[in-house]
Parts: sequence; structure tokens; C-alpha cells
Amino acid sequence: MARKSKGKREWVWLECTETGDLNYRTQMNVVGGLPEKFKGQGAGLKKYSPRLRKQTLHKIKRS
Repeated sequence: MARKSKGKREWVWLECTETGDLNYRTQMNVVGGLPEKFKGQGAGLKKYSPRLRKQTLHKIKRS
């Protein structure tokens, strides 16, 4: 049996807000808009920044 498609997904980069580095690349579901955690002021993900050697806020940058 073939697998079902899980919807339209798009590759996005996560950009560090402090250094501007593109540290992570991930897929996001684009049907229905962005998740709530990426909308609004100060929204994003806390991810590790290798340059600063600490966790910083990362925001979406579409390629």
C-alpha cells in the first residue's frame, strides 16, 4: 500500500535573532497558515546557537 500524503509541507530555515545565522532547517505544514507559536511579537523557538554557545530565539525565514 502506498502512503498517504500528509498535506503540503514547506522547508523553512530557523534564523537566530541575535547573530542572524541560519542554524536549522525544518519542514512546516503550510495548509492553514503558520502555527500560533510563530505569530506575534517575540514569537519563535528557543534553539541552541553554536556561535554563542547558548539557547537563543530563532524565527522563521522562508527560502
